Amino acid sequence: MMKRRKQEEDLSIIRISLGAFLDSYNKNIPAAFPRASISILKKFQSVYPALFKHGDMWSLAVHRKKVIDWLSSYRA
Repeated sequence: MMKRRKQEEDLSIIRISLGAFLDSYNKNIPAAFPRASISILKKFQSVYPALFKHGDMWSLAVHRKKVIDWLSSYRA
């Protein structure tokens, strides 16, 4: 159990591509929450450039909660 939790923690801090973040985000978000898309995530990235100090790389640990909060008030 501890090994699995450690692996999940390690995966959450790894920098990943926008596509990988999108896949993981939508796969693991509760059904009642809004889904993300490439265009929505690019908009988020343009609104919060300070969160992307490593270029176009995403992190579940850094970005997931912020995207959830932002999407709840986002209007296309």
